[in-house]
Amino acid sequence: MSNAYASIDLHVSADQVWQLIGGFDSLPDWLPYIPKSALSEGGRIRTLQSIEGKTIIERLLAFSESERSYTYTILQGPAPVRDYQATLCVLANGHGSKVEWFGSFTPDGISEAEAEAMFEEIYKGGLAALKQTLEG
Repeated sequence: MSNAYASIDLHVSADQVWQLIGGFDSLPDWLPYIPKSALSEGGRIRTLQSIEGKTIIERLLAFSESERSYTYTILQGPAPVRDYQATLCVLANGHGSKVEWFGSFTPDGISEAEAEAMFEEIYKGGLAALKQTLEG
């Protein structure tokens, strides 16, 4: 099992960050490489469209409003991994917040180092886009 992790500190309250990213359907609001998202199965499944036109289908596994976090798995997508599970969470950090995005997965057709680097880049790029959206 491989792992990837990224975090970012923001000068915005945890509640404000969670207001933007806490919805399972909210990726298009802050993640530029996912312009479309549609929910199904009572909000437990999201079908995402990447800017390259690729489809990613994910299932919500756990959600906590009080902990400002959710965990999901990829059911279908172009990433060369299987058994993917990731968590996105927002933590209070003084007058600001810290956002963490981390996942575990099994590489499928690529090396562990390549898979870890790929998801670290996705997470870091996504969190940088989040910072830009919230802080300008």
